[in-house]
Amino acid sequence: MHTCTEDIYEYPHAKSVVVSGDIHGDFVPLVFKCCIQYGMTDTLIIVAGDCGFGFEKPAYYENLYRRCQERLAKSNNWIVFLRGNHDNPAYFDQQAINHRRWKTLPDYSVIKACGHTILCVGGATSIDRTYRMAAKQYHQPNPADPFAPNVYWKDELPVYHEAKLDALDKRCAIDVVITHTSPSFCQLSSHVGLAAWAMQDEGLLDNVRNERKVMDDIHDYLYTHSHPLAYWYYGHFHRSWFAAIDGVNFHMLDIMELREIPQ
Repeated sequence: MHTCTEDIYEYPHAKSVVVSGDIHGDFVPLVFKCCIQYGMTDTLIIVAGDCGFGFEKPAYYENLYRRCQERLAKSNNWIVFLRGNHDNPAYFDQQAINHRRWKTLPDYSVIKACGHTILCVGGATSIDRTYRMAAKQYHQPNPADPFAPNVYWKDELPVYHEAKLDALDKRCAIDVVITHTSPSFCQLSSHVGLAAWAMQDEGLLDNVRNERKVMDDIHDYLYTHSHPLAYWYYGHFHRSWFAAIDGVNFHMLDIMELREIPQ
């Protein structure tokens, strides 16, 4: 069971919290890995973006949930999803997936579980966006059908919302951040192949720099407002890495990599 008050989601019955790297549409394998292979129970699983929402029609994702619902209930596990660059933002902004054990979260949502207060902010840059927009499957967004299948979404970038942080600052003491991309002082310094893609995409490097600056600004805000930040998890780069920087433990997660947040 979980409770929700505006943008704060509480999971009082979770006994552990696990963060997953990108899953790229492998929803059923994620459930199998967590519930069967690792035998997790009473666990909140948070996917740090690039979930894969938007490439198929909405009914496809409802059918996936129905396939996984019984297994999640039997193990008493919950999965929440953050927005990646390979996700349709409409699924998150409008919280279109909103089941008891399977939920998409808007940016700047906060999760409270296992003694942690976790800030969640999605978004990043698709370095292959020129290729995606040239693909025959790509089409211009249709406001009348925001959930139409697509392969690229122009509003993929993370956005710095100081007003939302101000509102949360009055209510929460953030000790964990989960994002899709990372601050500029964390690895990777750049995506593999970024330079080659930038040769055919004039604004790509600026967008990538801005993406990382948004994360820097979030970090700086939490630091200057004395939040007890101790852990930061992210995916996006398809690599695994860890470093403790100025008292914060930064974890980059590889595809489908799982890490438990210490209690």
